[in-house]
Order: sequence, then structure tokens, then C-alpha cells
Amino acid sequence: MKYKRILVKLSGESLMGQKQFGIDQIILDQYAGEVRDLVKAGVQVAIVVGGGNIFRGVQAESGGMDRAQGDYMGMLATMINSMALQASLEKMGLSTRLQSAIKMEQIAEPFIRRKAIRHLEKNRIVIFGAGTGNPYFTTDTAASLRAVEIGADVILKGTRVDGIYDKDPEKHADAVRYESVSFKDAISQNLKVMDMTAFTLCQENNLPIIVFDMNKAGNLLKIAQGEHIGTLVS
Repeated sequence: MKYKRILVKLSGESLMGQKQFGIDQIILDQYAGEVRDLVKAGVQVAIVVGGGNIFRGVQAESGGMDRAQGDYMGMLATMINSMALQASLEKMGLSTRLQSAIKMEQIAEPFIRRKAIRHLEKNRIVIFGAGTGNPYFTTDTAASLRAVEIGADVILKGTRVDGIYDKDPEKHADAVRYESVSFKDAISQNLKVMDMTAFTLCQENNLPIIVFDMNKAGNLLKIAQGEHIGTLVS
């Protein structure tokens, strides 16, 4: 395996599948199966899931709600997604731990860095919920922060498209895909891989990001094995 410890970042929207809202169980089980194959191959896996399929703090702010209040509600949405993913993984016989940046002892452990690393060393899948626990930070930033804290080799950002393009491939037929791109070029060309806080955190800690199509079966395992899939930012 090229990567021994990875952090997988999933958007909340990806869990909707063909639905307009909420969680598509078929997609959830598909993603859980991809993670299962990784674990069976000996890879240590941590996961961060967004909450955009349920609630977005930024959208709440545009409607007149206090941004901090909206962000806290968004953090709770990530916990719903994290618990749903945990249930799918455990249904497949996998050992998991859910850690939350906001205390909620009845459903999750509090985030403790050393404990998270120990779980990974015991081949348990660790799901990090509730973002960073602070408003004004995205789940992309939470993913970058947790990946740095646990010493991950790479962040795998699963999306609906097969990499990073010079413009939106879903809107422009002539969009060109990058095989690889430097942090510097991604910033100068405003490629919007992640928000700037998350991106800078990865850049400063030399943590590579791979953006790939999460919906294509087998991609996760192939990337961990070193196959060039998606776009590498390094």
C-alpha cells in the first residue's frame, strides 16, 4: 500500500444520492463497502462527513439567522450523517469509533487525539463528527485539521467528479482536468479545491490532497495502492 493511514472527506451532499434531501441508504452502503475493502487491505481509515444534505450554516445566515447559531446546527447535521455511516459500517462487521468535537457522551466519544490514533492502530475506523467544534470553520477545515493531528499520509476528497478542472465540468463541456497541481497553482488559479483555511493547513504541513470520483467502485482502494486516480494536489 502506498498510503497506510488516510483521511477520507465526504460531502454531505454526496450522501443524498438521487434524493433532494437527507440520506440515500444505497449510497451509504456503497461507501461503507469501499471503506471495508480499504480496511481489509490493512489501511488505517479516518472519515469526516459534511452536513450539507441536512443543514448549512451559510444558507441559514443568508436567510437572516445568526451565522454562529447556523454553524452549530450544521455541526449537529454532521453527527446525524456520521452516525448513519457508522451504522452502515458496523452492519458490515467493521469496528468503528465516532468522536465528536462537541460533547455528546450518549452517542460519541469526545475527540481526543491520542485515543483516535490508538483506535486507528487497532484497525478501527474513526469517524470525526461536529466539524472542529467551532463556528465559522467548514468540514473541509475539520478534515485538514484532523488529518494533520493523526498524522495521515493523505486526504482523499470524494466528490461527484473525477478530479479538479479549470472550470466546472458539469457546466462546461470544454473543461480541462488536471492530473496534478501544486498548492501554489491551485491558489493562484482559484481552483476551489477546499476553502482557503483548509487548503493552507494542508500546504503548511505538506499534506497531499487527492480529489477523485467517490461514486466509481474501487477508486478508494486503487488510490491507496498507488494507482493514479483523480487529481493530486501537493
